[in-house]
Amino acid sequence: MKNVAITGAAGNLGGLLAQGMKDLDVNLHLMVHRKEVDESLKQRDNVNIFTVDLAKPETLLEALLGVDVVVHFAGILFKARPEKFLPVTNTQYFRNLLDVAVQQKVKRIILISFPHVEGECTPENPATGRLDGKPESMHARTRLEEEQLLFQYEKEYGFEAVSLRVGMVYGKGILMIDTAQWFARHWLLGIWRKPTFIHLISKDDFVSATIAAILNPDIHGVYHLGDEGIQTLQQFLDDITVYRKSKKPWRMPVWMIMTAARCFELFSSLFGTRSPLTVDFIKIGMVSYYGDTGRMQKDLLPQLKYKTYREGMELF
Repeated sequence: MKNVAITGAAGNLGGLLAQGMKDLDVNLHLMVHRKEVDESLKQRDNVNIFTVDLAKPETLLEALLGVDVVVHFAGILFKARPEKFLPVTNTQYFRNLLDVAVQQKVKRIILISFPHVEGECTPENPATGRLDGKPESMHARTRLEEEQLLFQYEKEYGFEAVSLRVGMVYGKGILMIDTAQWFARHWLLGIWRKPTFIHLISKDDFVSATIAAILNPDIHGVYHLGDEGIQTLQQFLDDITVYRKSKKPWRMPVWMIMTAARCFELFSSLFGTRSPLTVDFIKIGMVSYYGDTGRMQKDLLPQLKYKTYREGMELF
């Protein structure tokens, strides 16, 4: 029976994966910081919960003892001025995790990443797994630094290093999708006019592909997770808001959206609240992203449950 550790297991995607694995023949080490995992996970005999702090490597030792595979989700989103903290909370904290994982002889380390790390990529010129991209946003730059660290450690220590570059995960319960729907219901959702290609994957297919990356033999390197659809962010938001009988997003000039982001960040800084929009989110959001899913189809998920988001509308 494999022992699988999930960082950020109380978070959105980490919690989704934990729910998807709770009935499998695996032992789950769910690593949390301040938030708690869902109550349904606490009752499982194959679930162990560890409170850790990635800033303190010593807190990771017990959680990674005897672990075969680590899946790393943990990170901070929806907080003002991400350029100030991401080099620490992404890059340095991941280095801490790698150091302890090597010490505890973990066999496979999986980083949840995204295609943006290669910069602008489209259906005609998709991301292919390169590690020399020059993305503009701090979220993408620091995640690329994590990927580079991961494969550097692999060469040095010999474990199986895996980066899953995930397109936008969609479905009810996904935080970014739910936030967009809330704004749309209140006639507040806006989007820039320039078409932006996005690669999508349903939450069901995301979980299935990630489980395959954990359990299948001889998995290593970069895998792009995405479906077969080709669409823009504008088309996607139009369709899902109409489906939920909400207002389509307003088409706005970029300066107006940036102004809104700065206002959210200022409020967040002053009152310690979440910032549902940041300038860095706008920067990363305006970049088209699309990945070559050939390796995913070959090694992880030969058959998608939902080939396009239009097939997966029931998930909204």
